[in-house]
Amino acid sequence: MKHLILLLSVFVLAFHNNRGDHAAAPAPGAENKPLNVILMIGDGMGMAQVTAGLYANGGRLNLEQFPITGLMKTHSAKNLITDSAAGATAFSCGCKTYNGAIGMTAAKKPCPTILEQAEALGLATGLVATSSLTHATPASFIGHATDRQFAEEIATYFLKTNIDLAIGGGMKYFNHRKTDTRDLYAELQTKGYTMSNFAEKTFEQAMLSLSPEQPFFWFASNEEPASVEEGRNYLPIAARMAPTFLSQRSDKGFFLMIEGSQIDWACHANKGDKAVQEMIDFDEAIGEVLKFAEKDGNTLVIVTADHETGGLALLRGEDKESLSLKFTTDYHTASLVPVFAYGPGAELFSGLIDNTDIYVKMRELLRFPAIEAK
Repeated sequence: MKHLILLLSVFVLAFHNNRGDHAAAPAPGAENKPLNVILMIGDGMGMAQVTAGLYANGGRLNLEQFPITGLMKTHSAKNLITDSAAGATAFSCGCKTYNGAIGMTAAKKPCPTILEQAEALGLATGLVATSSLTHATPASFIGHATDRQFAEEIATYFLKTNIDLAIGGGMKYFNHRKTDTRDLYAELQTKGYTMSNFAEKTFEQAMLSLSPEQPFFWFASNEEPASVEEGRNYLPIAARMAPTFLSQRSDKGFFLMIEGSQIDWACHANKGDKAVQEMIDFDEAIGEVLKFAEKDGNTLVIVTADHETGGLALLRGEDKESLSLKFTTDYHTASLVPVFAYGPGAELFSGLIDNTDIYVKMRELLRFPAIEAK
């Protein structure tokens, strides 16, 4: 029944768009509309993580190129401290929900996501993550599950939405499933996807077979991808190729979500040096996206975090070149997180906003009709 409700909602969305019925006029200053939106999420990335990355990288980050900055409240429906599932669902659906919910309202009803709406309206869509594709953040843009732990259920949604590009880990949830005998990897191949994975090719090798004529999947691992410290290097490369690929898939524009997932994991483990490496890797990906956006001129880039992790503090070091990083917790905190925006409509993301505003402003700027979450 929940799948039927979702499909009906998306059908109504497409129907209203064809009729020309649109949401109420967006906020003043939003007359300049983007064709494409790239949402970049640094999981666990608070101001201290950004600052640590800045000083560890010689005092420079690509984030400094963003002309618009803001701060964001991250709480979930009933908790001051959100988890990634509720935080990402706020971005994808525009509603506050309970911790652990994947694309679901607080009443446990599926909410159409920005990616599903984009796909229904003919835009190209993509997800890139340094986690498994079924992990909380990417899952919340394409799946609907009452609990983030239902990885195999979440994987089935990649067959229900015609996503154009998916890059991340978690291959075993597609082709070595415990809950049923389906081989979703093979089903995606049958559906027309160019499929590749870490056991067959490196990411660079897989890109040689890339063609805008076919949607593309690449799995970085069976479960969770390695860290940068362990040699993972595909995020900046994927950030360079994904926007161009998606722009060739549809002349109506595209929606792309890119997550630097493992900033969060390093902070959960209270490993400051590792967190800095992940932060710099994410910033390199940001730099690649900005190169596309600057050249394209019709792309809005938003960079933010679902929450801060670790209660990271930068303490006095031996000199201005040294970092002394200390954590106050091994979990998330309720701290405000930064928002950076570049491109058409960027001015709407300044000031103090709520995490649900990310969805609302993206939807308005893309001219998608409003769908009220149940």
